[in-house]
Amino acid sequence: MPLKALLFDKDGTLIHFNQTWHPAALSVMRTQTKGDEAALAKLAGALNYDLASTSFRKGASFVAGTWADYGGPWAAALGVENDKHFERETNILLNRAGISALAPVGNPLKTLQKLTELGLRLGVATNDVEFAARAQCDALGLTDMLHYVAGCDSGHGAKPHPGMVLAFASALGLPAQHIGMVGDSTHDMHAAREAGAVAIAVLTGPTTREEIEPFADHILESIEELPAFVSAFNAAKHRTQNL
Repeated sequence: MPLKALLFDKDGTLIHFNQTWHPAALSVMRTQTKGDEAALAKLAGALNYDLASTSFRKGASFVAGTWADYGGPWAAALGVENDKHFERETNILLNRAGISALAPVGNPLKTLQKLTELGLRLGVATNDVEFAARAQCDALGLTDMLHYVAGCDSGHGAKPHPGMVLAFASALGLPAQHIGMVGDSTHDMHAAREAGAVAIAVLTGPTTREEIEPFADHILESIEELPAFVSAFNAAKHRTQNL
C-alpha cells in the first residue's frame, strides 16, 4: 500500500537528542539541586548521567523511556515525593531547558513542507509529555502542518506499544498500512510493526544502525531523505498495483 501519512518520533528524529537533552537535563538538575554538588552527583547517578562527559550513559531510561521509568529515581535522589506536582514541575523545567537548547535535525520545517506538498498527512508521537511536544513543535514552526500530536500522557500508551500509531490511523481514517512511523529507536520500530505500519528508521539518534536494523523496514540517514524516499516508495507501489 502507498504511504499516505507519516508519524514522527520527536527526540532523535526531528531534533538531535544529544545536543538538546544532554545540556537541558543538566540545566534542570543544577536548578533542582541549587548548587549542592553532592546532591547533583547523587541525582546524576540516579539518572545514569555522566557529569564528566555531560551526557547520559548508554541504557539511561531518560533516553527512550517515560516519566514512569525515571520519575521515581529522580524524586528519590532529591528526597521528595514523586507526585503529580513534582512530575509537572520537572517537566515544565525540562521543556523550558529543552526549547533553549533545541537542536533540529536539518531543517524540519522545510522537510515537512515538502512532505505536505506530496499530499501526506503528518503527526508526532513521542514518549515525552504532550504539552512539551506541542511547545517544541511550535518552536520549530511545525504545528500548522500537523494533524496529530501525542505524548505518553495522551491516553494512548507509550512506545514500544502501538497505541499512538493506531490512534493516529484512527484520527485520519486510514488503515495503519498506509502510515509510516519514522523514528530513531527500537521503541519506534516495535510500535510501528505491532500496529501494522511501515517502520522507517533514521540514524540521527543514540541508537546505532546495528541495533535498529533488525526491526526496521527501511533505514534512512535522516528525515531529510524522506521526500525522495516517499516519492520512490509510492511510485513503486503504483507500478506493482498496475501490473
